[in-house]
Amino acid sequence: MADAYTNTTTISNLVQTAYDRALEFQLRDMPLFRNFADKRPVQQAMPGSSVVFQLYNDISEQTATLTEGTDPDAVSIGNTSTVTVSLAEYGAAVLETRKLSALSLSDVDPAVVDIVTRNCVASLDSAAQAVVRGGTHYIRKNSGTIKTDAGLSSAGTGTTVLTTATDIFSSPMARLAVTKLRALKAVPRKGDLYGIVLHPEVAHDLRAETGSGGWRLPHEYNANGNLWNAEVGAYEGAFYVESPRCYTATDGASSAKVYRGYAMGLQALAEAVAIDPQIVFGNVVDKLQRTRPVGWKALLGWSVYRQDALIRFETSSSVA
Repeated sequence: MADAYTNTTTISNLVQTAYDRALEFQLRDMPLFRNFADKRPVQQAMPGSSVVFQLYNDISEQTATLTEGTDPDAVSIGNTSTVTVSLAEYGAAVLETRKLSALSLSDVDPAVVDIVTRNCVASLDSAAQAVVRGGTHYIRKNSGTIKTDAGLSSAGTGTTVLTTATDIFSSPMARLAVTKLRALKAVPRKGDLYGIVLHPEVAHDLRAETGSGGWRLPHEYNANGNLWNAEVGAYEGAFYVESPRCYTATDGASSAKVYRGYAMGLQALAEAVAIDPQIVFGNVVDKLQRTRPVGWKALLGWSVYRQDALIRFETSSSVA
């Protein structure tokens, strides 16, 4: 008689799927756009639905010589310029059941708080970038030609919808942005350097430039770690930050993917806050106390404070 084996089939109830009780979170990017909101109210008069910032305007330069014995006419200082930040409520909430907490194979409560917190910082960062994206000045490429708004150049403004899949970021765009920020008297953000934020796929094209006048050639012949670390570093008067949070949309020519990047000086963005972003543990109000609300809320707003300290890039990418 053949042997009868006691195996995973005969006692299948003893063989079960095992789970790791230590859960990980999804890959996350680093919110950064609120960090550029370096202008805030200093002496706010009262609470309000909006906050108005005011800037003095200088009088015209007086270059004519004075005549001895003649009292010069007085000149008037003009009215102030204003920037308004409108405040709005933001928030989200999660209703966690006690049954889930009791039956879950892992401690779900800390994870819920972490996920809600992440949603808070990421959501507000995206809202801040939406304001930055609406700045007046821009540099874009249309069919290989650099275009700007009328405030930067009279050579032609172009449009986003004419940006093709081959209109990638290049050193001349970086040089032009820094040149224009200096010409507009924007204050650098770090020493003599302005800040430029690019999507990693856009920064890839900058680092891939070859030949005279591009990023790669001087880095190949100089002993520094930027080439080996795949970092743009400081280049053409700016330091570079790469962020996958840079806004993208398929709004170019033939639905080409268009990436937004930004060149900024100090006080490009203003922020006013009435209620700081905070995590909220809501009251349990159901009859049997079976649900627990966890959420976040904030009451704040942003506005471009100095238009001349902010330039938006619009390009495609070779790795789009």
